[in-house]
Amino acid sequence: MPQKALVLGGTKGIGKAIADGLQSIGCSVYAASKKDIDTAHIASVKAFASAQKETDILVLNTGGPPQKDFFEAKERDWIAAHNQLFLGFCALLQNLRVNDNGYIFLISSYVIKEPRADLVLSSAYRTAFASVFKILSAHYAERGISCINIAPGPIKTERLLSLVSDMAEYEKTLPLKRAGDPKEIGDLVKSIVLNQIHYITGATINFDGGISRSLF
Repeated sequence: MPQKALVLGGTKGIGKAIADGLQSIGCSVYAASKKDIDTAHIASVKAFASAQKETDILVLNTGGPPQKDFFEAKERDWIAAHNQLFLGFCALLQNLRVNDNGYIFLISSYVIKEPRADLVLSSAYRTAFASVFKILSAHYAERGISCINIAPGPIKTERLLSLVSDMAEYEKTLPLKRAGDPKEIGDLVKSIVLNQIHYITGATINFDGGISRSLF
């Protein structure tokens, strides 16, 4: 029987690449759009969980909040980012069952390793949920479920294009002289599921093309 996969933000960018990769190996994939589940609104999250009930593979993926520094961010910005990147994911995990020997992939960001002043909202709440995800990995491991945090760096998506004014010049500054391809992340997730790799759990995989200077 094909494994069921729920991919949040699965209609474009990294999410679509993951959905396509899983579908290519026979998974029954629900590529959820923001209309299906909006993690910034807890009622939407609970309605989605109630409708889906369970899955074998869950991909926690959502776009990032606006690019702002600390003094630009208003109270409404903090509340929206808190729900979108933290509370929404917590609510989903509390209300949706991941079946034994399944997978939960968190698509976070390299800013959990090296926070950026101009991405203070993303840096704060992605890091906060990464901590919760790490704690939960031991709980899920008791049922053979692997929790894998993939922390992308610059990946050529609509989000990156909105943050960079001159992509060609920007790519010259990167260690590999290019931004990543979403398909590369899709292929990573596909490979882990296809080969039933479960001994990687509670881990963060840096997928940043060498941009991060952190040791771990």
